[in-house]
Order: sequence, then structure tokens, then C-alpha cells
Amino acid sequence: MPGENLTRIEAQERRDLIDTESYEISLDLTKGAEVFGSRSVVRFSAKPGSFTFIDLIAREVREISLNGEQLDPDHVFADSRIALSGLQEENVLVVDADCLYTNTGEGLHRFVDPVDDEVYLYSQFEVPDSRRVFAVFEQPDLKATFQFTVSGPDTWKVVSNSPTPEPILHDESSTATWGFEPTPRISSYITALVAGPYEATFSELTSSSGEVIPLGVYGRKSLWQHLDADYIFDKTREGFAYFEEKFGVPYPFAKYDQLFVPEFNAGAMENAGAVTFTETYVFRSKVTDAVKERRVVTILHELAHMWFGDLVTMKWWNDLWLNESFAEWASTIATAEATEWTEAWTTFNAMEKTWAYRQDQLPSTHPIVAEINDLEDVYVNFDGITYAKGGSVLKQLAAWVGIDAFFAGVGQYFKKHAWGNTEVADLLAELEATSGRDLGSWAKKWLETAGVNTLSPVIAEDVDGLITRFAVTQTAPADYPTIRPHRLGIGFYNLVDGSLTRTHYAEVDVDGDRTEVPELQGTKRPDLVLLNDNDLAYAKIRLDERSLATAIAHLGAIADPLARSIVWGAAWDQTRDAESAASDYLDLVLGNIGRETESTTVRTTLAQLRTAATLYVTPADQQAARLKIADGLWDLAQNAPAGSDSQLQFVTAFAGALATSEHAGIIGRLRSGEDTLPGLEIDTDLSWQLLVGLASIGATDAASIDAALAADNTSKGAEFAALARAALPTVADKRIAWASLIDNADLPNTIVRSAAAGFVHPNSAAVLEGFAQDYFDMLLPIWESRTYQIANYLIVGLYPTVLANTELRDATRAWLSEHADAAPALRRLVSEGLADVERALAAQARDAEDPDAED
Repeated sequence: MPGENLTRIEAQERRDLIDTESYEISLDLTKGAEVFGSRSVVRFSAKPGSFTFIDLIAREVREISLNGEQLDPDHVFADSRIALSGLQEENVLVVDADCLYTNTGEGLHRFVDPVDDEVYLYSQFEVPDSRRVFAVFEQPDLKATFQFTVSGPDTWKVVSNSPTPEPILHDESSTATWGFEPTPRISSYITALVAGPYEATFSELTSSSGEVIPLGVYGRKSLWQHLDADYIFDKTREGFAYFEEKFGVPYPFAKYDQLFVPEFNAGAMENAGAVTFTETYVFRSKVTDAVKERRVVTILHELAHMWFGDLVTMKWWNDLWLNESFAEWASTIATAEATEWTEAWTTFNAMEKTWAYRQDQLPSTHPIVAEINDLEDVYVNFDGITYAKGGSVLKQLAAWVGIDAFFAGVGQYFKKHAWGNTEVADLLAELEATSGRDLGSWAKKWLETAGVNTLSPVIAEDVDGLITRFAVTQTAPADYPTIRPHRLGIGFYNLVDGSLTRTHYAEVDVDGDRTEVPELQGTKRPDLVLLNDNDLAYAKIRLDERSLATAIAHLGAIADPLARSIVWGAAWDQTRDAESAASDYLDLVLGNIGRETESTTVRTTLAQLRTAATLYVTPADQQAARLKIADGLWDLAQNAPAGSDSQLQFVTAFAGALATSEHAGIIGRLRSGEDTLPGLEIDTDLSWQLLVGLASIGATDAASIDAALAADNTSKGAEFAALARAALPTVADKRIAWASLIDNADLPNTIVRSAAAGFVHPNSAAVLEGFAQDYFDMLLPIWESRTYQIANYLIVGLYPTVLANTELRDATRAWLSEHADAAPALRRLVSEGLADVERALAAQARDAEDPDAED
């Protein structure tokens, strides 16, 4: 039995046999809290006499008919498939079933709002979960039209890919029926259904085609007052104008709705004309500029998908990277050039590339064009390679071929392949045509090999300080020895009136182990040499000794925020790679982060500070390191400008790093209002974050957490409460949290995610030793019994990385050795945890060598 998996070979074989024409899908949402009715009429052509299958996950199948002949569900339906034999040239399949609502964020998710008991539904179908809602040939290259008819309570709003029609009301049952027009030919994973008593507001814009595009913003009633729809409409209009101009292709769908839905697993999903977003982007409390900017990038990411992914779609998931990487690149350049968030490339460097470099140094790294053998491979490849490395490489490709040629090639790609399916070669062919550059060698080195290169400067100077030689060396890890071509900026920075300012810039093509840069000879050696200035290249960089000393002393004085971000990243890479001591990194951050102006840079760096203190500092000094960063963060919070973004970030980071009862007292008094910081409002979410910090150090209890939840009886409050309860540091509290996650399969996705995060709080390290064996014992049962999303939250989220000791390393190695036949996707998740521990042990050893490390 295939279970719920599907292999690439099976998909190719099925595509060779059939072609899909249309789906007519009727969904009955009036059958109660567990199931909904699903009736599918599927029209498709096939090779006469052939055999194939259609996908469906259902509680009960009542009827299956193929070309008028009734099939016995007990004989043809098993696991997630319905067997179809004796196919004709033209076929009509009818499947009538009851399908299950979920609370995992997969398929058709059902949520009951604790504020008012209203029921909200939304679909999430990527990768293979439309089959949880209707019978479907679940692969991206079997496009078809989809016509939805939906029955539900007459008080609901119902949204799908096509414009919402006027409902037919059934007064006797207080229900209604919505009959949507068929969609264009699209893939099943971008179809959508959102239903419930959502509030909505509407606007419109005029496309470059002259067509008026209706716009909608939706959210649930209890959050509606916090949803700033006018701003979302403004960013949407800016994105439309930018993409239509740059792509030269009008928006391809009839309307554009953006729906903020509860308990969403990802940031958003690019359903055609009906994008769903996480409610994290509905701001009921003050949030950082990092989160505000990320919302804009996400809005434009999903809008870019309307062309790249929805209008033109990959044939199979090995080109998932191109779909996501393009949207990541396009949304960043659009944010930087079309909105007020002009430093979006700095954010990209600080967050996305940090993610990419980490992912690319794990044992599970893979080429950008990954080998996707089956659906389980797809799940684990929504990763830093697929999104961030791919986006970085596209940025470099755009610089290499020229931005105008790049956009022109993309536009030709959309026009040539509209409503079809493609492979990466189709895009590269258009870029070669518009740029005149041969991309074959580039693609082989960048897309078909794994690993990240390291670039270092080689500088010689004469007695007068003039450069007599400048070269860039390139190295590669032994496991992935590819040396690649880079388009590279080189910046010279000098201290001018207390500011480190760029005084010279050169842009060069770098290739091979060593590239000489003769045009820099004869210039005066600067205070700081910055390779990869402007962040065109995807590579780790190293600072020469003089530049590193300048950075440590004056990082905060670098005028350009992108250049600062690159230096921050270089310092972090050297720490992660055990080339410099973690204790020195603590000093670098605490001494310079107070002057950083970019919110995402602050956010990323503070997370790295916590990692360095809890994992990378030698164990003998970790308690002192925790005390040092807690004291330092509180000093930074007190000295930050009143009401500033940095003040909020420093306070929340301090709450997450409490090391003493005195620290807990500070947070407790802030939360109660006994003490204040000028400009800092202790709003609902910040109050929860402070309470989580108190819980992590044992300075509150379950009763206080329950009281806080009673005062904030919302879904967000429930997430914070789960986080706080699981963070309580006693063995008894951990046992309660463990049982709630492992022994209970009913918790919704967001509660699982929050509780897992609290369970492994760094302040709990002392008690987590006792759960290591429980962790390994639960791996196979959880993998086999839960959906992928829930299994991923538990397996990744509960791995006790914070222990970072040889015992955990050895136990993880032993499990992998003893379970060589476990599912490759499961082994990958466990091996990534092991890699983090091994890296931490190497960093601890390096830190122990530091003569300046604290006793």
C-alpha cells in the first residue's frame, strides 16, 4: 500500500496516461463539526484501456462511478487512492464522500473562536492536501478548471478562487448555496475555500490591461478591529503596479482577495486570487518594524506567485525552489523599490541569507534543484535552500545578466507558458535570449551542486599604505568542492568624522580559487575592506585582520545598513564555524547592537546572541555568559530611546534570557506596572512575553498562567499559555507538557508548536536530560501516526539541542545507526538536530581556547 505518499515516477506515468479537463466540486458544510460532504465530477481524457488512480483521503466513500458504471468503494478505494481501470478516451468520474475537517492546518481546517464560539474554515492544499477535500489527480502538471458549489450557513461568507457569487438562500434550513464560476486552468494545490462569518472590506484597482480588479481583505470578527485593511490595499496596489510594469503581463485572475485566517502554519499561501495569511500579521499589540516589514514582503511574495507559480507552474516539485525563490527575490526587490521599506535587501541579508547559510552547511544540504523522489521529500524541502539560497542566487543571476534583461526574460517566460507547466530550463532559455549570455555552466555550478563557498581577501601594501596586490580567494567545503562564479562588490570603508563610510567601490566577476583584482592596486588601504558589498553574491565572507579589528571597534559606526548587516553576518559565520570565540561574539553584540537601526538586523542578531550564550560558549562559562547577556540586554533596554523599536526588542530579549531572581523581579515589576520604562506600554502580547520569561525561570506558576488566559481568552492567549506552561522548569511541569503533546493527538497545530517551543526553553536544560530517551522513543510512533505538519513540529521542536553535550550527540548518532531503514525525511530531521549539536561542541571547544574567556 502506498499510504499517503506519491512518487515522482508515479506522477510521470500518470501524466503520460491522462489529461485533465475539469472538476465540478460540491461541498456540504452543514453536516456538523467532524465531516463535510464532498462530491466531485471529474472529466479527463486517457489512453483507452489504461489503468491509473485518483487521490482522495476520506472518512467514507459512498459512491464511485466511472463512465456511468458503479464501482464498489470497498474494492477500488484504499489508503489515499481510488483505482481506475478500463479507461476510455474521454471519461467522467463521480466520487461522493464524507471528508474530515482537520485542526492541523492541512486540508480543510476548522477553528472555533474561543471569544464568541464562531466557526471559521479555510483550506491549505500545498503540497498534497486538496485530496483531503475532494477527489483529485494531485500533482501540479495535471491542470484543469475547478468549479465549486458550496452549501453552508446563510450567515457565512464563502470565498474561493473565482469571484463570490450571490448565494441562493434556503430559508427553511437557514443555509445557502454559492455556485462559483469555473477557474482558469490551474493546479489543484492553489485552489481554495475559505468560509465562515468573516468580516470583509473591499476596494479595487485598474490593471494594466484596463480591467478593474476587485480587491478584498477578510478577517474574523474578534480580530477585525485590529486589521489595517487600508494599508494592505495600499501595499497591494504598489505591488500590482510594480509587477505589471516589470513583467509586462497583466494580472491573470478575475479578483484578488487576501484572507487572514486562524491557526495557519506558514506565513501565507498563494491560492489563485484568494491568498490566505497567518493572523500573526493582524497586530493586536505593538510589533517590531521587523514584523511590519515582513508582512509587506509576504504580501508581495504571494502577489508575485500569481504570475510565477499560479499562471505558470512547475511540472513537478523538484522545481519547487524556482517557484519560491522567484517569489522571495521578486518580493524583496518590489518592497525595496515600490514601498517605503527601502532597506528590504538589508532585511534579506540579515534574515534570509542567514537561514540559507545555516541550511547549506547541514548534512542534509542539497542542490537548489533538489532530487524530489516523492511527496515526503517535498515536505522537508520547504527550507532555506528552496527559499533563501535560491532567492540569493536569482539576485546574483539578475546582476550577472543585467536587471533589464532579467525582467525581459521573465516576461517572455510568462507569455510563452501562460496556464502551462515548465521546468527551470524554460526560464533559463528566455534569460539567455534576452541577455545573450550562456547560462549552461552557471546553472550547473549554482543549481546542481550544494554547499556554500567562502571568500577571503588577500591584500599586500607598500610602506606608504598603498595596495600593491589585491586578490579574492575562494574555498569550498570538502564534501561539496565546487568553485563557483560570483558577481562581487568590493567596498573600501574609512573612518570619516566618526562614521565608517564607503570611499571606494569596485564590482568584479570572481571565479576560480583565486581572482586577482588589479584595478585596486595603487589605492590606499582602507580601515575596512568589505567583500560582497551590496550583497550580490551568495557566499560566506571573511574579514582580514585589520578589517575585523575595525569592525569590532566601530561596527555600529558603519553608515550603510546593508554593509553593517554583511559585517554582522561575517562575525556570526566565524563564530558558528569555530574560527572565533563565542565569548568574543557576545562582546561584539553587546557593544554594538545599541546603535543598530534596522529592526530585522537587531532581531536576527539578538537570536544569534542567545544561541552563542546557550550553545557555543564553553560549558564552564555558560552561567557567566547568561548573566552577562541578561545584564547587558537590560542595560540596552534602559538606554534605548523611549518607545523605540529597539527598546521593545531589548525588553523581550531580556525576558527570554533571565538568569537570576533579581532579573525575574525586574520583569515582574514591569509586568505589574510597579516599575516602568519611558515609552514602553505593557500591552497584551508583551505582558504574555514577560510572563513566559517568568515561567522559564520558575518565577510564576500554572495558576498565574491560567489567570492570564482567563483575562485573554483568545486563540493567541491560548498559544501564549501553552508556551508558558511548557516553559515551567520543573520535572513535574515538563511531564505534564510532554504528555499533552505525545499522548494526546487532539491539540491544534498552533498549540503543538507553542508548547514544543516552551518545553525546550534554554532555562530548562537542567531537567531536559531526563527526557532524551523519551524523545528517541517517540520518533517512530509520532512519524507514523501524525500528519506531516504535526510530526515536524514535535520532532524538530522537541529535540533538546539546548543540552549540546556529547551524551546527546552520541545518543542521536546511535538512533540514526539503529534506524537506517527509517523514512529518509524522518532521518533528515533527526540528522539536522545532530548537526546543530556537533557544531555547538566544536564552538565550545574553540571558546575554551580563548585566553579572554571568563573563568
